[in-house]
Amino acid sequence: MRTLASQTLLLLLLVTLALTKGSYRLSHFQTLLTWPGLVESQFISASYVNDTQFMGFNSRAENLSVEHRAPWVDQQEPQYWLEETQSILQEKNFFQEVMKKALRIYNQSMSGYHTIQRRYGCIVLPRGYFNRGFHELTFGGQDYIALNEDLCTWTSACKAAKRIRQEWERAGFAEEVKTYLKDECVELLLAQLHYGEEILLRTDAPKILVTHKVRTDRKITLRCLALNFYPAEITLTWQRDGSNQTLDVELVETRPAGDGTFQKWAAVVVPSGEEQRYTCHVHHEGLPEPLTLRWEPPQPSVPIMPIVTGPVLGAVLIGAVVTSLMWKRRTKG
Repeated sequence: MRTLASQTLLLLLLVTLALTKGSYRLSHFQTLLTWPGLVESQFISASYVNDTQFMGFNSRAENLSVEHRAPWVDQQEPQYWLEETQSILQEKNFFQEVMKKALRIYNQSMSGYHTIQRRYGCIVLPRGYFNRGFHELTFGGQDYIALNEDLCTWTSACKAAKRIRQEWERAGFAEEVKTYLKDECVELLLAQLHYGEEILLRTDAPKILVTHKVRTDRKITLRCLALNFYPAEITLTWQRDGSNQTLDVELVETRPAGDGTFQKWAAVVVPSGEEQRYTCHVHHEGLPEPLTLRWEPPQPSVPIMPIVTGPVLGAVLIGAVVTSLMWKRRTKG
């Protein structure tokens, strides 16, 4: 992967990032698949800034080229996408060579069901500083090689991974990966943050709701829901009388809502009648300060009919008296 960002552009990006909060992550997810009857292995690649995809490639698509898939407008020249396509085809060849080596070690053929997956990328701090990089390759869902945090050594598991790791160590592959992660990956991430600034650098505060449900054992499930927030980093915790609650707590992973925002919830099981002792605490950068909420029982509805019926009945009685007096006067006349 390469970028076309100039030094001037990068300086502008650093100024922009200096005013923002949180870290930013660029990730590439790549998969090579084979199965019986498939003439050519399928290669899929997708690149993300945090949880937003900005480009992708599928070797079985009609248009055999890397595509712009970001929700913001494409600002690259056609030559850029041509170079990216050539680069991604080289990565496909790299995957095929790794698969062939692994299959020879296990005495298997390319005609079976096989997968190789890779995840690699970088994390950048607000002022544009490189924080850390990652590079992980998995064969068949089990055999894997991972670049350690020092970006110089590898960790491997199973027979094929150890053999391939030894080859990579002799070839100095870790240094090549390290250079990409600390230079080109950071430039690509900063460029995408610049192009998609309105989407990627925004903050949407979560909408919080606490629900109440009676269980079959007569205990109560209190659920704290956070909806429509961005970015995805958020913390939900339950407290009982001011102390963190860890027992009988269920916390789900943050999930995309499908509209560019995220949602998450945390539930706690409490004895009936003790709901008011529990509070949900929410931390998110879109909030001016952390929120603390508890379940509020529904207020009893005020009876409306007696209030309405009184004035209406009085008006009817007055009208009846006036009508009666007018009728008597007409009768006497």
